[in-house]
Amino acid sequence: MAFTPLHDRVLVRRIESDEKTSGGLIIPESAKEKPAEGEIVSCGAGARKDSGELIPMDVKAGDKVLFGKWSGTEVKIDGEDLLIMKESDILGIL
Repeated sequence: MAFTPLHDRVLVRRIESDEKTSGGLIIPESAKEKPAEGEIVSCGAGARKDSGELIPMDVKAGDKVLFGKWSGTEVKIDGEDLLIMKESDILGIL
């Protein structure tokens, strides 16, 4: 993939959830919510302080993360649906 996010942005691939509940009920496609888990595909270099000093990223490519339901901007890169979001939109690393 030839895309690299800038500054403190990350490129995330959603991780699809199970199609069954823990009780065994099958969830139809129309009732499923978009997953709020993903895998970091690539990261920018990090934000900069006013002094110009680089603030390193806390996440790296390959990390599994949890993010807000409405976080990020959906994009299609190389035919794959991905999200671009700021590092601050990530709630935690799984």
